[in-house]
Amino acid sequence: MTPTDEAADSVLLRTEGRAAYLTLNRPKALNALSHTMVRRVDEALTTWEHDPAVETVVITGAGGRGLCAGGDIRSIHADARSGGDASAAFWRDEYRLNARIARYPKPYVALMDGIVMGGGVGISAHGSVRIVTERSKVAMPETGIGFVPDVGGTYLLALAPGELGTHLGLTGVPMGAADALLCGLADHFVPADALPALAADLAAGAVSDVLPRHVREAPEGRLAADREWIDHCYAADTVEEIVDRLLAAGTPAAKEAAETILAKSPTALKVTLAALRRARDLGPLERVLEQEYRVSCAALSAPDLVEGIRAQVIEKDRAPRWSPATLAEVGEADVARFFAPLGARELSLADNAPQEVPW
Repeated sequence: MTPTDEAADSVLLRTEGRAAYLTLNRPKALNALSHTMVRRVDEALTTWEHDPAVETVVITGAGGRGLCAGGDIRSIHADARSGGDASAAFWRDEYRLNARIARYPKPYVALMDGIVMGGGVGISAHGSVRIVTERSKVAMPETGIGFVPDVGGTYLLALAPGELGTHLGLTGVPMGAADALLCGLADHFVPADALPALAADLAAGAVSDVLPRHVREAPEGRLAADREWIDHCYAADTVEEIVDRLLAAGTPAAKEAAETILAKSPTALKVTLAALRRARDLGPLERVLEQEYRVSCAALSAPDLVEGIRAQVIEKDRAPRWSPATLAEVGEADVARFFAPLGARELSLADNAPQEVPW
């Protein structure tokens, strides 16, 4: 199969009436993003941006299990093991696409049904109209594979109310519809069985006219009721203190969060906390993506990324051997190296921040 054939098969494109439809089409891999797919999406957005017949772009995932489970981490694992540069090249284009989606001049409607994780969040949650359903599972689970939230994930999580983003970034736990709405990663709830009608209606009508016919109230979530202990515990300055506060909080949910955190990569946890705190002060999405690019490139040469993917995805023994193995062994210098400038390899994005859009 040629690269052109692969792109055509893995990302399906069509236009109908006033809308253009983009379907991620790797259902056996939960629509995980390859470099070829990222380029295909970017090329389509360029075409549709300049096509006056296209008023709305709709993105969905094939297979019925989810929009996108993230990047192709098997490829990242192979690249990291070999010391290659394919992952850095992939992230460069992926993060540019994330920034482009955030400032796309036409309504970008993301149907975030089912699993939406990692790169799936990047290709959807920066859009102007983000739809979740009762089946949505939205997450940035990178600390579980020795990695750090990227694709603008630290930007989105840093904007979540209180310390909800810190909780989600460290634990990697998935959000349902109501929690995604609360945290600002989604805009509207539409029942899953109504998505085909919503998508079809966008071919004939404007987003502002179509949405009210399909939007409903989301089922109750979990995070709103947990805000008190989450905001207190995760306001601590270090991961160690966060864990101590969670264990002392006296609630089963807080204890469960502490246990979840302690199973993740100690290095990834400390870098994630630093990245989230820095993201709050960096300004627009582009600046945060530039920081994430430094962090991601540094992770390629750190042992935990290869080990985490091995344990969770390749061999699936679910028993990663992190190095260092404990939070106490991860020093300030170990964290600082993830944020070191890359010199000529820096990702430099446009200065214009994402624009507010009225959809």
